[in-house]
Amino acid sequence: MAPSTHATSHGSSHGHDHGHDHGHDHAHEAHGHHHGGGGHHHAPKDFGPAFAIGTTLNFVFVLVELGYGFAANSLALLADGLHNLSDVAGLLIAWGALALGRRLPTHSRTYGYRRASILAALGNAAFLLVAVGAIAYEALMRLSHPAPVATATVMVVSGIGILVNGGTALLFMGGSHDLNVRGAFLHMAADAGVSLGVVISAFLVGLTGWFWIDPAVSILIAGVILFGSWDLGRQAVNLAMDAVPQGVDRRKIEAYLGSLPGVSEVHDVHIWAMSTTENAMTAHLVRPGAGLDDALLSAATTELRDRFSIHHVTLQVEAGDPTHPCRFAPDEVV
Repeated sequence: MAPSTHATSHGSSHGHDHGHDHGHDHAHEAHGHHHGGGGHHHAPKDFGPAFAIGTTLNFVFVLVELGYGFAANSLALLADGLHNLSDVAGLLIAWGALALGRRLPTHSRTYGYRRASILAALGNAAFLLVAVGAIAYEALMRLSHPAPVATATVMVVSGIGILVNGGTALLFMGGSHDLNVRGAFLHMAADAGVSLGVVISAFLVGLTGWFWIDPAVSILIAGVILFGSWDLGRQAVNLAMDAVPQGVDRRKIEAYLGSLPGVSEVHDVHIWAMSTTENAMTAHLVRPGAGLDDALLSAATTELRDRFSIHHVTLQVEAGDPTHPCRFAPDEVV
């Protein structure tokens, strides 16, 4: 879908709302407004069936895993079950965020509910940290008091986990462009690997009789979860803080805008994520004596979408009159 664009140029006084809080009021003076092709709604790819199937399979498996974990006295199995329970919650949150993202903008929510996907990613990162802490604590307690483990039961249940988690991960392949969907894929793939680790630990306990292997593997599980989810958590925090999204090169965008015909200066550039799949930006272009140019704005927004993954663009065009300088031109002013 084509990006939406809002351009203003200096003239008579007119208030303009970017739809993004820069920490100040923009009193833009506008002669006219340009909206480059298409509406504002960008529907994400429908992973609803994948979430429905994956959530159901994993919830049923969590009940099985926790039940047999208690019966077999296996901390590794219980740790994996608790982590899978957090994944079920994460899948539900991400699924709900995708549904909210399809809702149309309202008078008070001018971008709709797209940002819900960022909140979901942040919530999932928090879930994982809590799960890692709980697993590590219990494992350290069990290391000081190792207990017997029903190795055959653990191996069978964890073997089922490899199939469930691996199959669920396959449902989310092809969603790498969406942080939520990519997170679901990586979590499920990691869980399949963790279940494999539990199978191996149970086999080694049965072979050697060393019960400390079970909590030791639990600590390794916690480490794998933390390592695999750290980048996802970092990205989620960055998006929530309106950082430039990963994969978007601000310097190249500024260089491109500066190369547009008649543009002598580019300032007050802001780039942020509207959701985990859509990016937005605002910028001021100084074009002395050029006036409005709808053709240039249309071409620029298309290029920003196709080359730089910027889906919603707001450009303010200024004449560069030194008697009326833009107060947002300095880099340190936001």
